[in-house]
Amino acid sequence: MKQLIDLVARMSYLLRQGDLEREITAVVYDSRRAEPGCVFVCLPGAVTDGHDYIPDVLAKGAAALVVSREVEEIPDAVTVLQVENPRLALAELSAAWFGHPAEKLITIGVTGTKGKTTTTYMIRSMLEAAGLPTGLIGTIEVICGQEHTHAVNTTPESWLVQKHFSDMAAAGCRCVVMEVSSQAMKLDRVSGFTFDYGIFTNLEEDHIGPGEHADMAEYIACKGKLFRQCRVGLVNADADYLDEVLEGHTCRLETYGLGPEAQLRAVNIQRIHQPGYLGVAYDLAGNVEGHVKVDIPGDFTVYNSLAAIALCRHLGVSWEAICRALDTIQVKGRLEIVPTPGEYTLMIDYAHNAMSLEALLVNLRAYGPKRIICLFGCGGNRAKSRRYEMGEVSGRLADLTVVTSDNPRFEEPMDIIADILTGVEKTGGAHVTIPDRKEAIRYCMSIGEAGDVIVLAGKGHEDYQEIRGVKHPMDERVLIREIIEGR
Repeated sequence: MKQLIDLVARMSYLLRQGDLEREITAVVYDSRRAEPGCVFVCLPGAVTDGHDYIPDVLAKGAAALVVSREVEEIPDAVTVLQVENPRLALAELSAAWFGHPAEKLITIGVTGTKGKTTTTYMIRSMLEAAGLPTGLIGTIEVICGQEHTHAVNTTPESWLVQKHFSDMAAAGCRCVVMEVSSQAMKLDRVSGFTFDYGIFTNLEEDHIGPGEHADMAEYIACKGKLFRQCRVGLVNADADYLDEVLEGHTCRLETYGLGPEAQLRAVNIQRIHQPGYLGVAYDLAGNVEGHVKVDIPGDFTVYNSLAAIALCRHLGVSWEAICRALDTIQVKGRLEIVPTPGEYTLMIDYAHNAMSLEALLVNLRAYGPKRIICLFGCGGNRAKSRRYEMGEVSGRLADLTVVTSDNPRFEEPMDIIADILTGVEKTGGAHVTIPDRKEAIRYCMSIGEAGDVIVLAGKGHEDYQEIRGVKHPMDERVLIREIIEGR
């Protein structure tokens, strides 16, 4: 238990009633988790409002409420604090509840439209190789010591962020690297502390629409908040909207990129294409000099590795540790190459919209493959426009499109496939339809030839297929192994 007065020491609030000199048993924002003696933060939501659950949490013995509007008929024994921003209040209360664990760690936040996941894994690999135990919070998982936990959101709610920090500090982590989504900044999930380092990868028009961002201006503004909440900003000098993202920044800035103005630069870039292997190599100039080889293909890999190297330079990571990490790095579902007996290259990637699929196929085309065979489906109960657009992109950029099922959810798989084919057929590109995903993968592998690149797009790190509300086990790596073994 902790004293309420200690929990609110760094907050701005108006004490509406009650006493701050009281013991608190928990910080709660989900009424179902309310318990005697807790402080309940009333969060506004798209569907429900935490204020509506005040009677429920009082019945369970809540000792204090954090509200953003006046409330009536609250027992005198309950303390009521009014704040302007309850999400910020939750972040600040959570940080205090866990003893401000971010102050015990070197905190690294990575934001951008693309590249967050790969960059965080690169950074963690380098820091671990240098003997700096590092936790990770991201789209795929949360890593704390030897424990790996599946992630639900790219950036969790602020209470959970602080709990992860606390667990990581207790487990002996020296650093934590995390993906920071624009939604996380918008909803104050990473408030209540200051990042030691903030990294900006790139920005493209994305996440605009209902439930996300009202327009591009809001999206940019949310990304830019990180650079008013970190001490050092490491940014891609070649990124679009860079000036807008950095407007009003309060951190010290350092740049990386390909252009001559970047403080850390990649030069003499080489694409490496061998049977069953794609990678990239380049020389460093500017703040660091050396030769880099990365076992992940694509132009974005150059930028992601530059960001990681720029960060590690500040933490004194040896060049040997950097090279060792980059030469062995592989991120699940992100340009992940899966070994097979064939002379083709088989890759799994999370590209699940037109923008990411186009970037992927354009990058792969630069390697000069004999053919690109692109297998994908689309998720059910999502915008139909995504299906048309992805079909058109693959039809235009791949030599063969194999249309299959993804997560149909509550839709009929063949209805989704029909929408995808509308886009593919518009281009006149060669295509086949194989609804069963394992059989579709088997087909691709059976026709693969030397020099081909086969891309399994859309599922990435996912290890399930969602059908009518049920998630059935389905990991493409397992399917590939079964196909190789003749099962």
